[in-house]
Amino acid sequence: MGRVITALKLGESTKFKNVWTTHSKSPIAYERGRIYFNNYRCCISSVASEPRKLYEMPRCSKSEKIEDALLWECPVGEMLPSPSDYKSSLIALTAHNWLLRISATTGKVLEKIYLASYCKFRYLSWDTPQEVIAVKSAQNKSSTLARQAGIQQPVLLYLAVFHVLPFSLIGILEINKKIFGNVTDATLSHGILIVMYSSGLVRLYSFQAITKQFMQQKLDLGCACRWGGTTGTVGEAPFGIPCNIKITDTPPLLFEVSSLENAFQIGGHPWHYIITPNKKKQKGVFHICALKDNSLAKNGIQEMECCSLESDWIYFHPDASGRIIHVGPNQVKVLKLSEVENNSAQHQISEDFVILANRERNKNENLPTVTASGRVVKRSFTILDDDPEQETFKIVDYEDELDLLSVVAVTQIDAEGKAHLDFHCNEYGTLLKSIPLMESWDVTYSHEVYFDRDLVLHIEQKPSRVFSCYVYQMVCDPGEEEETTDKRNKTDHNNFTF
Repeated sequence: MGRVITALKLGESTKFKNVWTTHSKSPIAYERGRIYFNNYRCCISSVASEPRKLYEMPRCSKSEKIEDALLWECPVGEMLPSPSDYKSSLIALTAHNWLLRISATTGKVLEKIYLASYCKFRYLSWDTPQEVIAVKSAQNKSSTLARQAGIQQPVLLYLAVFHVLPFSLIGILEINKKIFGNVTDATLSHGILIVMYSSGLVRLYSFQAITKQFMQQKLDLGCACRWGGTTGTVGEAPFGIPCNIKITDTPPLLFEVSSLENAFQIGGHPWHYIITPNKKKQKGVFHICALKDNSLAKNGIQEMECCSLESDWIYFHPDASGRIIHVGPNQVKVLKLSEVENNSAQHQISEDFVILANRERNKNENLPTVTASGRVVKRSFTILDDDPEQETFKIVDYEDELDLLSVVAVTQIDAEGKAHLDFHCNEYGTLLKSIPLMESWDVTYSHEVYFDRDLVLHIEQKPSRVFSCYVYQMVCDPGEEEETTDKRNKTDHNNFTF
């Protein structure tokens, strides 16, 4: 079925047309066919030819504003306690420390948990996708008077960790400088506590081992609890959830490495990691090493030969193939990790395929200039690889349902930038389809592009917090669609403001 859908979407007669555009003064977010406005309080379905409002939650105070959210989708084949659990939910974090589970179709609040009053929770992320969430607090900052007096705030931040559907508390962990030293940040990913330092050092610890060793008391949501001389219900205001995981001694270290700007990634088969040597002059140089013994892979130093203002970037391929994607201004390299011949203990990096930007080399680029008097003048500059007048790669993503690589390329034409979204075969890199984006693309703005089922969605953030959203839909009869689009343009029904 996936191949049939791919063939339909990439067929020559299939076009993508801009069917509607909307603007907002608050951030716009997109998740699985739903566009969110007004800090997630207004939800619009993007699957129709015109926007259809699914719900709009009542106006709220600034303290009740949703600051971050994640979309949870029901796992196939699992038994859940409530009929409402079988439908998608939005897990939302409010400014006043409430964690909400909201119906993704009606906007009704299905569950609510009060986190705490002793810190300000601000960020949501998946520890294990669709299974475990981590709620991260803002960092504690010492007051000016405290700093002048030499008094240091020992707790940097808190991490609240939950199983989802049904919601159950794992615990709240404090990151304490008395234990970890002069730590600058920490996060949780796939059961690993990642702690970072200003020196570039990155340390990894097992969250499960920390929980087992340092949990002071097991807490259950909705149950009575006595903590620090106070009695209340866990997860209800004003009691909230006490910090029940306090590390009193340095936990066992799993792994540590030093990397420029704490950049560190793990992936591949077998496990490898990618770092940049911790020196400023090494920016743009990537080392790929084996996790088991820190040995550098053969050809494991990757450096893209380019001269550009923006740095290239590298990451493990999201398709679980163990490959690596390295993106520069004019090329996308897909690298593969394989055993060295006659030495199964060592692995090597080689090119799987390369996607090149469509550039016509300037014939006069390397020729000297001759003045009217006949004097030869040599050029004293080199055109940058990310020069806006040349096609430059800005976004590279992977579409898992269709097994495609999507690449956004931008070229500055006269006063405005024009972009197109290209789909490449994930196995060989072959260009399968190109979709032009009709709106101007300013490279100084922030952009996000999504490809989902039969639509392409482009979200743009302009200066002064002005957000725009452009929706393109797949059409199989381009002649008829052009006529329909013209009618919409004349009546101005395809522009909306939220």
